[in-house]
Amino acid sequence: MRLRFASLSAPLALLLGIALLVWLIFGDVQHFRAEPPASDTPQEPSLTRVEVKTSHAQQHVPTLTLQGQLEPRRDVVLRPRRAGSVSALPHAQGDRVEAGDILLQLDEEDLPELQTQAEAALELALSELKGGRRLQGKNLISSNDVLSLESDVAQARAELARLRQLRIDASFKAPFPGVLNRLDIEVGDFVQAGEDIGKLVEIERLLATGQAPQRRAPALHPGLPVTATLLSGDQLQGELSYIASSADSATRSYALEANLANPERLRIAGASATLDIALPARKAHALSPALLVLDDEGHLGVKYLDDDDRIRFASVSLLTADAVQTWVTGLPETVRLITLGGGYVDIGEKVEPVPTDPKQAS
Repeated sequence: MRLRFASLSAPLALLLGIALLVWLIFGDVQHFRAEPPASDTPQEPSLTRVEVKTSHAQQHVPTLTLQGQLEPRRDVVLRPRRAGSVSALPHAQGDRVEAGDILLQLDEEDLPELQTQAEAALELALSELKGGRRLQGKNLISSNDVLSLESDVAQARAELARLRQLRIDASFKAPFPGVLNRLDIEVGDFVQAGEDIGKLVEIERLLATGQAPQRRAPALHPGLPVTATLLSGDQLQGELSYIASSADSATRSYALEANLANPERLRIAGASATLDIALPARKAHALSPALLVLDDEGHLGVKYLDDDDRIRFASVSLLTADAVQTWVTGLPETVRLITLGGGYVDIGEKVEPVPTDPKQAS
């Protein structure tokens, strides 16, 4: 039995060897090539994707906001020009008066009679001078006599003028329309010349004062529109009237004044107000404050894409800013601003832009 298996193993082994040889020769012919297979080429790394938004410059009116103080545009302390007893007070404290209204009347005493006497004395002196000149023409009196008569006329005129001025000074008239803000006397009081007896203030127009920072002062000039907002929410309109030529040595700020109309005659003189000064209109871009960054030198600016989709940095100047929107200058007329992903890319790096608005991609 063993002999039989031994006799069969030799031909079987030979047959298997031939089959293996045939497979090695012809089994993978379809994969044979004339040239070795090309090696795999390394793929380029993918570009960083950033979100961009196209921004167009718009006409913008920047506003400078300051804290100011409201004051009467004009006020005057009432001071009589001569002493005397108060005979009449035509207006009470708090009354509104017009220019030329009498606020104080002093007792004229015998001034009317004295003025009448002085007018008669002047008329007599003029008549005597006229007669003296006729006599001089006939050589009946000397030139010295005529000069004496002329002196009498001059003295009579001076006395009459003095009495007239005393009567004028007996009354105090309002120099401008306003409110009799204070009156410290009563009828019958005796007042001295130059004594403070009250105060007249103008409130139809107010004066707003404030301080402008030196960085913004060069853009200011008289005539710019000003809006004053009161604590109550009421607003007054006016215009800038004065800018200081030199800064305050302590604060480095420039004093300014604005004339405001107060047609409703609100009693707000002495109150504080927020002043919004409309600066000249400029082309600017509106963007979110979150897009503002600092470069290595500390300059404020934004990142944007050039025509080759590379990151660029542009320094900008702030016109107005709040928590929601910022208006800046220093950018091209049309620019693609990076709105998302700007913190992960460097200046000069090429990126893949993804428009925030799909319509911008077309």
